[in-house]
Amino acid sequence: MKKPHSLLIGGTRGIGRALAKVLSDEGHAVSVIGRHAPTEPDQHLPNVRHWIVDLLDRKRRDAAFAETVGENGKINNLIFLQRYRGEDDAWVGEFETSVTATKEIIERLVDEFDDSQDCSIVLVSSIIAGFVVHNQPLSYHVAKAAFNQMIRYYAVFLGAKGIRVNGVSPATILKDESKDVYVDDEELYDLYKKIIPLRRVGTAAEVAQVISFLCSSKASFVTGQNIVVDGGLTLQFQESLVRSLFGL
Repeated sequence: MKKPHSLLIGGTRGIGRALAKVLSDEGHAVSVIGRHAPTEPDQHLPNVRHWIVDLLDRKRRDAAFAETVGENGKINNLIFLQRYRGEDDAWVGEFETSVTATKEIIERLVDEFDDSQDCSIVLVSSIIAGFVVHNQPLSYHVAKAAFNQMIRYYAVFLGAKGIRVNGVSPATILKDESKDVYVDDEELYDLYKKIIPLRRVGTAAEVAQVISFLCSSKASFVTGQNIVVDGGLTLQFQESLVRSLFGL
């Protein structure tokens, strides 16, 4: 029986890296398209192969897609985890890397899905799509808001092809590459534990598990949804949260 083929766009760091491990453990054939080479341990994950590709290099990108389908067969799951991390114009870079590339890739691969099985697309958005934060540029806010609308749009227009489209919106989470920044800062970490109803910070692996669910038959009638993974943080009215922190 053919293994499910999951294609990750941006999967060498953070949530993407955790997701590759989760899907590997679940027996998927995992193709990872990323700008950076994987870490040495990740190079040995069972059934996982990495292609080092700049998403804006359309020729190389299309060649990589042809190679992934040739090697692992038709696609069952397509997950978008990429974001712009360059030093040029953030507005142009974010939209080309996140919004435009996602549109082009979906439309390029829509006929490469395995129509004999349940198929899924997942876009990793952010709670920042509905809020304003000071440490991210306008481009990131708007690109994630665009992702949320793309989830709904493609869910409607790809449903007839048997392709479900959903999203995941994490808050601040602990990633392998940055978790020490939070854990080692006791004051900051204590603040997060106070404001998150579950009294802890979530991990990349936990977000990956939600994505895995959306890619599974357990979510076979779920489409057009955006699951917030934040431990309940955004359930709280900001004024009430501030009052409780300061005992007002």
